[in-house]
Amino acid sequence: MNITDITEQDEKSPLIRQRADPFVYFHEDGYYYFTASVPEYDRIELRRAWSVKGLSEADPLVIWRKHADGPMSWHIWAPEIHFINGKWYIYFAAGRAEDPWWIRTYVLENTSRDPFTGHWEEKGLLESEWDSFMLDTTVFENHGKWYAVWAQKRAERTENSALFLAELESPTKLKLPQTLLSIPEFDWECRGFKVNEGAAVLKRNGKIFITYSASATDSTYCMGLLVADENADLTKSESWTKSKEPVFVTDEKAGIFGPGHNSFTHSRDGKTDYLIYHARPYAEVDLAFALYDPNRHTWVKQIKYDEKGYPVFQDKGNL
Repeated sequence: MNITDITEQDEKSPLIRQRADPFVYFHEDGYYYFTASVPEYDRIELRRAWSVKGLSEADPLVIWRKHADGPMSWHIWAPEIHFINGKWYIYFAAGRAEDPWWIRTYVLENTSRDPFTGHWEEKGLLESEWDSFMLDTTVFENHGKWYAVWAQKRAERTENSALFLAELESPTKLKLPQTLLSIPEFDWECRGFKVNEGAAVLKRNGKIFITYSASATDSTYCMGLLVADENADLTKSESWTKSKEPVFVTDEKAGIFGPGHNSFTHSRDGKTDYLIYHARPYAEVDLAFALYDPNRHTWVKQIKYDEKGYPVFQDKGNL
């Protein structure tokens, strides 16, 4: 085993402390790029390293800071970095100082080959079919087409957020109409708040897996799973099957509470997939202030697969 690979011992403690909503992207230049929500929710940072382990010691670079007021001036959440058609893009959520919960998705673009150089240009809102609370946008490619998946509040419903998908017309524009993928419907999705959010995409074994997070951001936070065949029409809701049970939940024995809002990456040789997620090391947190507890740390673990080729994130028999 290469010394840069993640071991079982590495899985027992945080990779990076006080970084929630972690996103890791392995680029063709050989670097692993990392970004996440910072506790102050006031900026977007990037760091990079030659290994996943190395991210823990990499120096962060601030590439963008929140505005003083107006759009993009509060609650800077869940940035993701992607390389599309020769350009870098960061998708992130932000509110307004005058209205912190007016959360929408915004896009930054950098035309430099190196995202640590060049200029990050604000490209504005990623506009969906209607205007409402919208966050946690991720994008992925399949058979030459790019898609976006995000969490948004349906105006006519009572849930806090549901999951939607649309093809991308460009990296900064959705091809509408959008498709409803999932709503909070099971008990484990509705504890504290009725939430589906934090989608992440894993393409393996002829399938497209979408993990997502559910319930409040305390110890009830957990991960669900959607799956579609890679050759299906992904813009049709009937192409997707939803697990009736969560796939990753609090593990008190391991000291991992409220796991969720993950991303995926892999070893340098591509043979091992990694789950990058956040969790707290303790259960006690005031739900009213859970988002402002800084100790949602970034963790990493190897992904195993079952006989059907589905990812297994947790051995439920040990809980």
